[in-house]
Amino acid sequence: MTTVLVVDDEIGVRDLLSDALHFAGYDTEVATQGREALELWRLKQIDLCVVDINMPVMDGFEFLETLRKSDLTTPVLLLSARDAPEDIARGLRYGADDYVRKPFSVEELLLRVGAILRRTQGVENDNQVYSCGPLSMDTDRHEVAFGDEPIELSATEFRLLEMLMSRLNRLVTREQLLRDVWGMDFETETTVVDTYISYLRHKLHRDGFAPITTVRGVGFKMVTPAPTA
Repeated sequence: MTTVLVVDDEIGVRDLLSDALHFAGYDTEVATQGREALELWRLKQIDLCVVDINMPVMDGFEFLETLRKSDLTTPVLLLSARDAPEDIARGLRYGADDYVRKPFSVEELLLRVGAILRRTQGVENDNQVYSCGPLSMDTDRHEVAFGDEPIELSATEFRLLEMLMSRLNRLVTREQLLRDVWGMDFETETTVVDTYISYLRHKLHRDGFAPITTVRGVGFKMVTPAPTA
């Protein structure tokens, strides 16, 4: 059974989330703060973490930053009453897979949980190897390289890059990316796509190679570099 770790210092929120997840068919573990959550993550098989930001001892940002030093794959959904753009950007920069503001509806949260798990636990397609200039991607090995140099990507970054490289030289809209990478098939004003595109550019654009282009107001395109004379 899929296990979700719920981390929140408010007992009411913890119980609400645990009960809702149980009703939806998930097993749950609960923790009251980040350090306790890290111990549970080390001891248990955790498939997804739902983590509040504002907690004592170790808050959600510290938990996420510490987790990502040793684990790039376990998905994390952050919860917070803080909705400042810099807080959202900080969570995504540390490797969060999604960010839900409090107060939230249980239905929306379960949709987000389901979407994250579908893209991280889905049936793998046949192995594909993609290339674009010096950049290569092997989906079976879950490897990305710039020339001979391996590039570390989070699970979400990898899926986003796969979407772009599998549609080389073709436009991919923000709506397509939100649906296929984040599982959001509803209207939203989230800037998560732009934020993750900036992460990919930071890791992949170098030495004059800048294949990810923006089609203003529509989406993005990965473009094969022109041959040098």
